[in-house]
Amino acid sequence: MIKIISLALAGFTVFLALVLPNHPGTMSLSALNRFPLELPVLLLGMIALGNRRWVIAALALILLAAIFLKLADFGMFIAYNRTFNPVLDAFLIKAGIALLSNSIGTPLTYLAIAGAIVLLAMMYVALMRSLRAWATLALPRWGRICSLIAAFGFGGWAVADAGHHLDYWNFERSPPGTAWTSRLVFKRAVEMQETTTDLIRFAEEAQTDVFASATGLLDRLDGRDVIMIYIESYGRASFDNPLYAPQHLETLKAGETALEAAGFAMRSGWLTSPTAGGQSWLAHGTLASGLWTSDNGRYTAMLASGHKWLFHFAQDAGYRTTAIMPAITLNWPESSKMGFDQVFAAADIPYKGDPFNWVTMPDQFTLATYPRLISDDPRPDFIQIALISSHAPWVPVPQVLEWDDIADGTEFNEMAAQGPTPRELWKDRDKVRAAYRDAIDYSLQVTLFHIAQLGARAPLVMVIGDHQAAGFVAGSDNRDVAVHMIGPADLLAQIDTWGWRDGLIPDATTPVRRMDRFRNDFLSAFSTAQHMVGVVE
Repeated sequence: MIKIISLALAGFTVFLALVLPNHPGTMSLSALNRFPLELPVLLLGMIALGNRRWVIAALALILLAAIFLKLADFGMFIAYNRTFNPVLDAFLIKAGIALLSNSIGTPLTYLAIAGAIVLLAMMYVALMRSLRAWATLALPRWGRICSLIAAFGFGGWAVADAGHHLDYWNFERSPPGTAWTSRLVFKRAVEMQETTTDLIRFAEEAQTDVFASATGLLDRLDGRDVIMIYIESYGRASFDNPLYAPQHLETLKAGETALEAAGFAMRSGWLTSPTAGGQSWLAHGTLASGLWTSDNGRYTAMLASGHKWLFHFAQDAGYRTTAIMPAITLNWPESSKMGFDQVFAAADIPYKGDPFNWVTMPDQFTLATYPRLISDDPRPDFIQIALISSHAPWVPVPQVLEWDDIADGTEFNEMAAQGPTPRELWKDRDKVRAAYRDAIDYSLQVTLFHIAQLGARAPLVMVIGDHQAAGFVAGSDNRDVAVHMIGPADLLAQIDTWGWRDGLIPDATTPVRRMDRFRNDFLSAFSTAQHMVGVVE
């Protein structure tokens, strides 16, 4: 009796490893309703092969790898609305640890890491013991032979199911049971091979650029300053999701009124971002390089290629290029390949106040301070500003101060100390969504007010969302973000052919472009046509 219970528990352990879901939407008890065809293959195979330690160790390791993939997928779906790709996403582990450390503190982060390692080790031991329990089952020779035949039979059944769902062949009906875990591991292996091939092809494509040898670009800007302002996590949800739209649309309408009074014209459209939920640098790289840098592998290949960013063309046109990057707290050597003459990271911005958890400083301080950082220069300025107050964990959300009251940043300290903590907030998804709504609204308010105060010789300003928030926050898997072009009416007339809507609120009929089209569209719109040798619309 004890042996039967032991075998049942061992089989159930392997069963749980095989039916474990990889998506938040399927993480429920209903996952227990499916029968994994790999289960009889493994258990009967163990009976047939006997207690061969290296076989047991290898199979337990494969099962542990499958569990890790599923858990990694689960986390990636929550954060980025996509699966985990080992070739591209291993570096995110370090970034995730840094974000977790800022959210719950370094001691708890190390404790969580240690706990995760111990948990994986315990899983591995449990899987090995479970497989060994079946491998040591005492049966006569004929019983082991029958087990081997049955294992091959179930193996063929699993292959039939996998091939059917992977479209290698098609049956009228799906075979009973599922080889879902095998399909997942197989698909991920294929994706890794395809990713490697794609990176090689992408590196070759990055060497071609219809604008590479063009001259006289950006002359239609008439020497005006250009400012690109990224608002973190500002996506289509601000317009489509009823949790956010009423508040954000009201702020945008108020911004329209203020900008019109200041003499600005406005056009707004949609861009499809290569990422969602995070990894803002992929969006920045895609927009400025004109290459679809949808993952870190492509981004790295793009940087290594020497492909020209929009800022390189601005340099060629006589602009001084600047990056204002309050989120950058470590060395940023790759910025040297982006076309910036100068970079102001968090340490270069004189904020003396307390951080807002992960957020190093409020957006209002960044916008109030950056003009003082940039010295006088006869060249016009081409500036990128990456705002971060609307970055997760969205707590605490700053309050808008009187702009004249902004000094060294310590005036924000009381706000930075307000609760709840990120750990407390993120226990309640409704509260997370409310905090996100308020954080985006704050960033919109201070950004639009700042632009309205920019002065008589109005610059051309682009306000761009980098990506949607995570799926459970955005409420959809849509990756569109809003982009607003704000400036003198004569400059905005250059983009009449884009079909963008007047004002700050694009609608459902406004054309949607992929973000990698923006660089070439911008260069074409603001450059005299005769200089565009070899350019294809």
